[in-house]
Amino acid sequence: MLFVKNEDLRVGMRLAKPIYNKKGVLLYDRNSKLTDQGIDSVKNFGLIGLYILEPAEPVPPMSPEDIEFERFQTVAVFQIQDELTAILNTGKTPKMRFIVDDVIRYYGRLNKKINFVQNLRSNDDYVYKHSLNCAMLCAMMTHVMNIRLEEQHDCVVAAIVHDIGKLRAPKNLKEKMTRLDEAELKEMAAYERGGTSIVEDAFSATPAIKRNVMQAYRLVNEFKSGKEMKGVIDKIVTGARVLAVAETFDTMTAMNDYREPSSEITALRFLREHPEVFDPKAVDALVKSINFLTTGCCVELNNGEKGLVIAGNDDDVLAPMVLMFSGNTIVDIARDSMGLMVKDVMKTMDNRCVIDKDMMKNAGVDNA
Repeated sequence: MLFVKNEDLRVGMRLAKPIYNKKGVLLYDRNSKLTDQGIDSVKNFGLIGLYILEPAEPVPPMSPEDIEFERFQTVAVFQIQDELTAILNTGKTPKMRFIVDDVIRYYGRLNKKINFVQNLRSNDDYVYKHSLNCAMLCAMMTHVMNIRLEEQHDCVVAAIVHDIGKLRAPKNLKEKMTRLDEAELKEMAAYERGGTSIVEDAFSATPAIKRNVMQAYRLVNEFKSGKEMKGVIDKIVTGARVLAVAETFDTMTAMNDYREPSSEITALRFLREHPEVFDPKAVDALVKSINFLTTGCCVELNNGEKGLVIAGNDDDVLAPMVLMFSGNTIVDIARDSMGLMVKDVMKTMDNRCVIDKDMMKNAGVDNA
């Protein structure tokens, strides 16, 4: 699977992912061949490119849940864009209740993990896609943490609006949203802080939303500035702690057209290494919400060896059972006494690999 920018799209290329319109109607299914009309449509949608299958590459498997995940993201991003624009222009929130209810209905009541597949984002849609992903993560994490519905709702709203201040930045900054230099980052941070007054005005009847936004911002940005963080988290409300974890995880793993994202494993390690900033309960809820090292994922170990995950580990997601490529041997990292650990996942465009589960069970791996 390759990412191809708009200017390099050609007639006959096969789509690796479906394309939906803003109402969730399927326009082009996977394995569809691009036409001149299709290429023009992609440009009109504001997409910066598409995922394309290589000539001999089969269509990667997607479960019904994976397909619905992609459809939901497309629809919700347009809804959030319209809502944030309305807040900026009128100070009103005409459809926020419906957007949040949808996020919670689909992702705030799950009793299983999902594949949280990042979508590619451009400077134009970065804020909207980031806000949606944060909202979905917050919905899942607050559910795992058994937080009251009212608090869950306020946390999801805060996730949707926490970056609204960036939308008031001048055009030259917004056009460089994903590649700002140090001075520009400070300038953008000022607009981000200014967004709290927008949130306060729009949600004056619900002060918890502004509190979540302000405290999450404080937690993350004081940490980035190098400030001593000991004891700071004790003064932070639960919703802000959850938002800080979601915001950081999504920012680290986000995909754009100019830099390689951090893997989910790298992001998880970072969160766990700083418990004074990222609440361990919220991080644990993240682990219980999305899949990290699933069966079929290729990994690199700290000794340089590479292998295939043949069984995950619910007790410690970073200690799966691995089939080593070099010697065709199976290593259970959770029980290994040689200090082995997963260093990172191998860089691939898609980790939804095909693996014969019946064969693995016959080989004695019951939880494959």
